[in-house]
Amino acid sequence: MENVSFKVAEIKISYHPAFKLAELPQVTSAKEAYEVLMDRWDDGRLELLEEFKVILLNRRARVLGVVNISQGGLSGTVADPKVIFAVALKACASGMVLAHNHPSAELSPSDADLALTKKLKLGGDILGIEVHDHLIVSRYGFYSFADEGIM
Repeated sequence: MENVSFKVAEIKISYHPAFKLAELPQVTSAKEAYEVLMDRWDDGRLELLEEFKVILLNRRARVLGVVNISQGGLSGTVADPKVIFAVALKACASGMVLAHNHPSAELSPSDADLALTKKLKLGGDILGIEVHDHLIVSRYGFYSFADEGIM
């Protein structure tokens, strides 16, 4: 019998936090999440391109990081649940806050925003990663799905 050798990639999982736990900001409200996001958002793109970001949280709602998931055009971007949850799992996140901007600065959610939020909330429930909120942001303020009772 011939000895067969397969070439496959080795997969490694690692996470290297850059700060002490006590130094990380805590997010316990939509306003605090908005402030963290605005500190990390490129102000020049806010009204130019739609972007989707995720704040990853530990069990104590401390910010593990802000992840840029996607960047699109004027009227949309793709937020792939596989990418979102792959990043959350790699960082050992216990929770997350979803966020995207509308370049028009219109803060009300679209039907697609509502459907995506529902899908990601369900995925988080299955994986044990709480989806705390979904924010639509602009330089003028934000819309919180949780504050509006949609979560």
